[in-house]
Amino acid sequence: MTSTPSSARTPVVPIAVHVLAVGVFAMVTSEFVVAGLMPQLAESLHTGIAQIGYLVTVFAAAMALGGPLLVLALLRIPPRTAITVVFAIFFAGNLLAALAPSYAVMLVARVVTGIAAQAFFGLAVSLALRLVGEQFRGRAVSVVMSGLMLGTLLGLPLATFVGGRFGWQAAFWTVAALTAVAAALTLVFVREPDRPAVTGNDPAPAPATELRALRRPQLLLALLSSTLIIGATFSVFSFLAPVLTRLTGFGEGAIPVLLLAYGAATVVGNAIVGRLADRHTVATLLIGTLLNIVFLAGFAVCTGSRPLAVLFMLGIGLVGVTMNPAMAVRVQRAGGTGVVVNTVHTSFITLGVIVGSALGSSLVPVFGLRAPLVLGVVLAVLAVAVIAPALRSPYLRHGGDRPVPAATGTDLRYADA
Repeated sequence: MTSTPSSARTPVVPIAVHVLAVGVFAMVTSEFVVAGLMPQLAESLHTGIAQIGYLVTVFAAAMALGGPLLVLALLRIPPRTAITVVFAIFFAGNLLAALAPSYAVMLVARVVTGIAAQAFFGLAVSLALRLVGEQFRGRAVSVVMSGLMLGTLLGLPLATFVGGRFGWQAAFWTVAALTAVAAALTLVFVREPDRPAVTGNDPAPAPATELRALRRPQLLLALLSSTLIIGATFSVFSFLAPVLTRLTGFGEGAIPVLLLAYGAATVVGNAIVGRLADRHTVATLLIGTLLNIVFLAGFAVCTGSRPLAVLFMLGIGLVGVTMNPAMAVRVQRAGGTGVVVNTVHTSFITLGVIVGSALGSSLVPVFGLRAPLVLGVVLAVLAVAVIAPALRSPYLRHGGDRPVPAATGTDLRYADA
């Protein structure tokens, strides 16, 4: 059977999905902006570094808890319109941050932007899944998540440079401008999807239907594995700078270059996983996490050797947070393409960030800087234990870990993902 000329001209991943990545880039840049401007913010808002650190925690907590609630409120609105509303809320939150006269106002701004950012991630992933054919969903998520990788690679240095050169307010004005650009591109290039959101056999994205999907054991296992995979990575990433300076012996001036190299590794890994995620979802997750165990353990043992420490650090970048496309495809197959399911998934990912960084922080005073690295190994091992049962799913019994067609009233495509 040959392809038609029109299908040959149709891109695998449409430009609309790339535009969604621009929105993710703006959201991630806003998430990280505080980390690069802590001293300036502390001085200007008349508070301490620890209190500024809470702005990062509050942003993450608002994402995890508030994002799904905002999505539920927008569920009856068409996806493109809902994304436009979220852009408006996020833009307003960054304007409030740029004009914040006090710590309390900045705290409110971070809550608003955190909620909007999480809602956007869920909406963007759900929309991307519906803008492409099922066989290209992993690649589509990879494109959307490239905004996350580039936000880590370029967004944080950009915001830090602008804030350091022109004042911290300028960094938030820059994020607001990025948001306006992303919103304009969305209005021009993103259309409403032809494919309805699917949750089991029900194509209507009704709140009750999507919430029922969250009770499926395989979906819960998929969500838990995402938390553990991201937690394992962030237990190390959160402490890269002090580990590389105090344990490995690099100078402060080398850290931006090393973080740039780490970010480049995540961009490469994200592209590779996006290619593999559709046809080999579970295998990609399992092999990637097993490799991460090796890299995490190697980094923990070899922090005293500069070449080996850098090698293992780059390995973590290749197979850590870059599992996002495979994680998203697994969740979609277990729970559908609905926006609530995908927003809840991003909340579980955010929970992984909180767990990895918070547990790591609690271990450092007692066991030292190597403790978060060991924690990463433990969380990755737990992730493998949670992923492994999926090998018994119909995927591997039907020629690879691809979904099998529904054979009964229960849609088997989503029953054993």
